[in-house]
Amino acid sequence: MDLKQIMNAAKEYKPDMVQFLRDMIAIPSTSQNEKTVILRIKEEMEKCGFDEIIIDGFGNILGRIGSGSKIIAMDAHVDTVDVGNIDLWDCDPFEGKYEDGIIYGRGASDQEAGMAAMVYAGRIIKELGLEDDYTLYVVGSCMEEDCDGLCWQYILKENVIKPDVVVITEPTNLGIYRGHRGRMEMRVKTVGLSCHASAPERGVNAIYKMMPVISEIEKLNERLKDDAFLGKGTIAVTQIFFKSPSQNAVADECVIQIDRRLTAGETKESAVAELEEILKMTGTEADIEVLQYAEKAYTGLIYPTEKYYPTWVYPEDAEVVQKARETYEQLFEEPARIDKWTFSTNGIATAGMFDIPTVGFGPANEIYAHSPSDQCPDEHLIKAAAFYAAFPKFFIK
Repeated sequence: MDLKQIMNAAKEYKPDMVQFLRDMIAIPSTSQNEKTVILRIKEEMEKCGFDEIIIDGFGNILGRIGSGSKIIAMDAHVDTVDVGNIDLWDCDPFEGKYEDGIIYGRGASDQEAGMAAMVYAGRIIKELGLEDDYTLYVVGSCMEEDCDGLCWQYILKENVIKPDVVVITEPTNLGIYRGHRGRMEMRVKTVGLSCHASAPERGVNAIYKMMPVISEIEKLNERLKDDAFLGKGTIAVTQIFFKSPSQNAVADECVIQIDRRLTAGETKESAVAELEEILKMTGTEADIEVLQYAEKAYTGLIYPTEKYYPTWVYPEDAEVVQKARETYEQLFEEPARIDKWTFSTNGIATAGMFDIPTVGFGPANEIYAHSPSDQCPDEHLIKAAAFYAAFPKFFIK
């Protein structure tokens, strides 16, 4: 395998990758609305000579190259968050502005740049004859922004493919990432007794019942477990809802929504137990619920799941991390940076739920994800495409 040839090919395809990324940016593709961008990806895979292209029942697109015994999957979710306040953008979020070597627009960093680089890695593999005893699937997955990992729950539970390794191409600023914190979404509900607000003593105010719970949750955040690599677990009340017969009646129901970030060693069970302890400590009668996700994919499929997204992390000396490091350092002739994501990815399913060796490497910097400065350097497309083209050979040797 001539690594210089791979780099030269990636450089040659920079204009094609830039244009493909700009085309994807120009197609609004929020979660549940990915069909048009999926069809655009299919068109590019056909142009790049993929051996087979599948669109599964969930709407994910899988492009296959080769038919060897080792199955390697590379994943980029192709849905994006919405634009938000358009006044905060310096450019049209769907223009795909390209200036001074940077591509701007919604999805540039998170994470359609990864998709562009993967597809052209496939083209490089085909044109340089890099096929070996592996099968590569380039996966454009759906609904990640709404529900991390649900796309891969479908792929793995429904036996679409069963990979031996997964490369997550979320933005890593060209670092090698070996994990991230998990998360879960919960609600706590208190029930009171409504009465006229002119005589609140006649009722039981569900909002007041919730107040000590909220106070203790704030205190809990300060003492949650820390991890030297992944960082500290967190908990936050993010929303408050109430029910009341009128604006001048005492609330008879109060619900708080909780975002819980889980560091190494923390689980769904431990997080629920912490809330149960708070209810016991405060003498509060309340219900705790781990939320469910059951929204319709663009294909019409509803594939329900619990909104619990497990933590995953691999040691630095894990084989999958070392194979990625070897690929990087031989290809670019410099030390690799090994790190983690701050946010959550589809790795919660591949690694966290199904224990498939998973590693991250992606173009763009995660600081631009979900922001009005969403962007990716064209140089990152080149390096990412070269890495993805070379990795399968390093993985199987």
